[in-house]
Amino acid sequence: MTTKHRAPLSRRGFLKALGLGGLTLLAPGSAGAGTKGSDRELVTVLDLSKCVGCGACVAACREGNAAKFPEPVKPFPAMVPARSKPEDWSDRRDVDDRLTPYNWLYIQTAEVEWKGETVTLNIPRRCLHCVNPPCANLCPWGAAGKQADGIVRINDAVCLGGAKCRDVCPWHIPQRQTGVGLYLKLMPRFGGNGVMYKCDRCHELVAQGEVPRCVAACPYGVQSIGPRSEMIAKARDLAREMDGHLYGLVENGGTNTIYVSPVPFDLLNAALAEAKATGPGRPHLGPVADSMADESNLAWATLLAPVAGVAAGVLGLASRAGGDKEDGHE
Repeated sequence: MTTKHRAPLSRRGFLKALGLGGLTLLAPGSAGAGTKGSDRELVTVLDLSKCVGCGACVAACREGNAAKFPEPVKPFPAMVPARSKPEDWSDRRDVDDRLTPYNWLYIQTAEVEWKGETVTLNIPRRCLHCVNPPCANLCPWGAAGKQADGIVRINDAVCLGGAKCRDVCPWHIPQRQTGVGLYLKLMPRFGGNGVMYKCDRCHELVAQGEVPRCVAACPYGVQSIGPRSEMIAKARDLAREMDGHLYGLVENGGTNTIYVSPVPFDLLNAALAEAKATGPGRPHLGPVADSMADESNLAWATLLAPVAGVAAGVLGLASRAGGDKEDGHE
């Protein structure tokens, strides 16, 4: 029998083995507070005056990311405690009026009265990719992280589906699919409840210098993407031209998604609420304070950062080992 000797694993190699690639597991505030961020971060600006709700972006997202969607194993393990209920979207993959593990982008429609006219706006909704994301800072397992280009991703090889990311997200964006992921290989009854999914802004295309699928597919030029300072300037110019309003520039301390609207966002949010178009899987457009400025969240993030990094390493190697065994490589 031949014994294979492996070279010591470097930090880069370790992260690559975990499937984290370019993810940076952040200590709180490391991405910069408020609207500062880094100009290496890419921002998308959405001009809502141009969106006709055609759904081309939604279709492109679903088709292009289909290979990333979960394929759960059934029946699901009974969870302990029993109040931990499964969340299964695998038989409802065609749902496109909210966020799901199979639908990372959808379009809200709001009708408001503004300046004596009835205005109808269509609003593409997905993860806003926060400058200082609480999902990345507060995940106890280090499954969520932020890249240098501003993309916030969830590593499905490490995620246990505990939904902490959804709980701390001001818009409750991530969605869970039970019956998939590492928890099935560890402690299926106690170790989690699936994997959390959300927009990863087509990270594999962005890494190659291309634009996300939703941006490329839009026939009306609703979205544009570029370096943070450039796109903030563009958003402000658009707002001035239309005597409009911005959302995402300061919400939750700043995000890498900025909406420009000809009508105030409080009116849009009220219209969505009245139409019962907000709630689970349907993000609001209301004011959001900087969640990572909260002392309790900041303290937890500071304590969790080193623990989450170790946890991500252990879970990532466990996932890799499990995959090797399934492939017959022990």
